[in-house]
Amino acid sequence: MNEKQYVNAIVRKIKCDGKKKKEIKRQLLTDISMRAKQGERSEDIISRMGTAKEIADGFNENISMEEQKRYVRNKVLKIAIPIIAVLVFASLLVYWMLPKAADIERSKYFNKEQVEAAMKETIELLDAEDYTALQKNAIPQMQPLLNAETMSDVRKTLSDDWGERKQFGAVYMVEMIQGNSHFAVGEITVTYENVSATYRLTYDEDMRFAGIYVR
Repeated sequence: MNEKQYVNAIVRKIKCDGKKKKEIKRQLLTDISMRAKQGERSEDIISRMGTAKEIADGFNENISMEEQKRYVRNKVLKIAIPIIAVLVFASLLVYWMLPKAADIERSKYFNKEQVEAAMKETIELLDAEDYTALQKNAIPQMQPLLNAETMSDVRKTLSDDWGERKQFGAVYMVEMIQGNSHFAVGEITVTYENVSATYRLTYDEDMRFAGIYVR
């Protein structure tokens, strides 16, 4: 450990403000420098002065408790404030990324009648098993799922035989906002000869088919 490292180790343990620390550091370096000029080796000077903790404790004995408490409080704040800032940022990021529902009638991206028409058209194409048309109007992530095998498995969760479609029920929809992305999400119950199926269908800002859930 050289002189500067030794003095820095002392100063770090002294509980006072930055201005006073600089003055103590200057005094210590000056003292060591003068002793070195008189022929003492750095190792001997450091050894005779004592450990960094012992020197720092000596200084701390002459610093008021009020000033030491203020030093500790400020040190904690210096550590805590960046942590709090990171946590706040992380919370805001999570909030920003979480989906949030909004009234679709006030949407700048979707028209309620257009979404309802798209939902009914999607269901008609599913019933007709026209997967080519469905894939054409779907986002890339959806396209591999729009096939006879996958959709047959979906249908079987309700019944092996749905029968013919009888009628569409009422449509409920919202706009979902996730980050900078906007989606129209609608639910509609469709009556078939042997079962009633509730579809939850999702469309992106370009009205591309982006998600399906059937129960």
